[in-house]
Amino acid sequence: MVPRGLRASIQNAAIKPLNTEFSRKVPNKDESRAGRWAWLTATFLGIGWLRPGPGTWASAAAVLLWWLISNFIAPEWRTATAIIIAGGMILVGIPAATRIVRQSGDQDPSFVVIDEVAGQMIAMIAVPQTWKSLLASFILFRAFDIAKPPPLRRLEKFPEGTGIMLDDIGAGLYALAIMQALLHFGMLS
Repeated sequence: MVPRGLRASIQNAAIKPLNTEFSRKVPNKDESRAGRWAWLTATFLGIGWLRPGPGTWASAAAVLLWWLISNFIAPEWRTATAIIIAGGMILVGIPAATRIVRQSGDQDPSFVVIDEVAGQMIAMIAVPQTWKSLLASFILFRAFDIAKPPPLRRLEKFPEGTGIMLDDIGAGLYALAIMQALLHFGMLS
């Protein structure tokens, strides 16, 4: 059971963004239960409204949350759990981002950060829970997400939520590959 005050705060984070200029741009914001779900999911519980760099805030939150959660998971289950969480973020992120794109009219709104959370989770699959490894996965993911090496930029051209999510999934996979190489060659001991 979520305390009443906390529930109201979470709902307000989804419905009433900190950016009042945005509120004027999206007068037909869907405030139904499904609309609230889409806004909460797409902004990762309102983190997408933080400035500057909402994607960086969301990636940092994903690293922190994974670190906290993983401390309660047996080491032999962490990789499977990270895969399940990343997959879940992708499955709920695409429809949520699609709904927000349709409401906002913006093809890749900066406040939609569920894609960064999913990509960051991918970058942390099978990564030890050390500060060096988590920091390296964060830096690598953000670098690939910002630089968008080929073919990531082309993946953004897919429609709506699919395009929003795919480039970050790709950045997460690039970061995962580099992380695994660094770990394999003992560079992050």
